[in-house]
Amino acid sequence: MSQQLAVELDRSSPVPLYYQLAQAIEGSILGGTLAPGDRFENELALAKRLNLSRPTTRRAIQELVDKGLLVRKRGVGTQVVQSPVHRPVELTSLFDDLARAGQNPSTKLLEYTVGLPGEEVARELNVSPDSEIVTIRRLRSTKGEPLALMTNYLPVDLAPDPAELEGQGLYQSLRTKGVHIRLARQRIGAKAAERDEAQLLDEKVRAPLLTMNRTAFDDSGKVVEYGAHVYRASRYYFDTTLVDR
Repeated sequence: MSQQLAVELDRSSPVPLYYQLAQAIEGSILGGTLAPGDRFENELALAKRLNLSRPTTRRAIQELVDKGLLVRKRGVGTQVVQSPVHRPVELTSLFDDLARAGQNPSTKLLEYTVGLPGEEVARELNVSPDSEIVTIRRLRSTKGEPLALMTNYLPVDLAPDPAELEGQGLYQSLRTKGVHIRLARQRIGAKAAERDEAQLLDEKVRAPLLTMNRTAFDDSGKVVEYGAHVYRASRYYFDTTLVDR
């Protein structure tokens, strides 16, 4: 059955009604009132029940489809999909953030190799081109859905055992070695999904992906790891807080 959501609209407010409706629905999804897989009330019935025009209701629903919170399926109607993961921009690992949020993260180790770094990786790790490093590539999922494809490069002496990486996060493994990450330089961007990325992340080729490159340093200022990660833009976003100085 379709879920009927209790919505209160302030018709005297300057905030557009479509936006009020979209915010109410989004709050119910993020708050768990509407769960992934729930069928949502059809557009016409919702408009009639709330005494709204159909274009207003359609625009509110489209806002949430564009955000990846609702999906329209032929023959099924509108359904709630898994809510996107939002992550504060802090010096933490994705695994730790997901675990704290109750997202049940899981990891598949795709690559674990020892070899020489390329020019960019050698520069970021501050090592010579003939120094051996470990390359780790992992697929991180949450609630059974792929979320991020992560490639990390570390000095050989700091790299955790492969078996550790499917049961816990990289930073947690480093902490058990006595490594404390104190500082990181991070760059966030975007790209179109390449064929192998699209296949692993269950996206279409050239779908938008968020990117995050991070170089992390320990207490002594030594480079600990360099990571190049891509995230599904439909399932993931970063939160930042801006302060006026």
